[in-house]
Amino acid sequence: MFIALGSVIGIYIATQRDSSIPEGIPESTEPDATLSIGKIQHTATRKGKKEWSLEARTANYMGHTSQVVLKDLKVTFFVEDASEIKLEADTGILNTSSNDIEVSGNVVVINKDFKLVAERLNYANDKRVLYSRAPVTISGPTVNVAADTMSFDLNTQKVTMEGSVETTLDNNFTL
Repeated sequence: MFIALGSVIGIYIATQRDSSIPEGIPESTEPDATLSIGKIQHTATRKGKKEWSLEARTANYMGHTSQVVLKDLKVTFFVEDASEIKLEADTGILNTSSNDIEVSGNVVVINKDFKLVAERLNYANDKRVLYSRAPVTISGPTVNVAADTMSFDLNTQKVTMEGSVETTLDNNFTL
């Protein structure tokens, strides 16, 4: 009887979790991370104006490189005409000293008229330019464009595409 009672008490103690350890602490997948956060939101401003806002499911700050490694991120870029350009990607790196961002994995950029798809994309904060040195496709209501490289100036909202640029126009396309 003592053995059975001792076994029950032993199993009970072994299966109880330590209540002093808070739930929801993110597991860092970055072994060199100085700080790991479960959810992050950051807004970048310049001269009092919001330029972009970022959200990510996880963030790991790498102090030795001043970079934040992000997972499942969304970035909203704010442009002059009060419209928004939304970017989503599987992973990203935010350079905390320059606010430059590089993203990869299922990259999608959407504005009110077009959708850009790429595997990799960069954002140069000082110039407010999105660019890719990898192939991209841009689709809209009446046109589809593919190119080897692309840059998009958020200030002027002009796109430059280079290398094997292919365009497909819909029957409803008009100039």
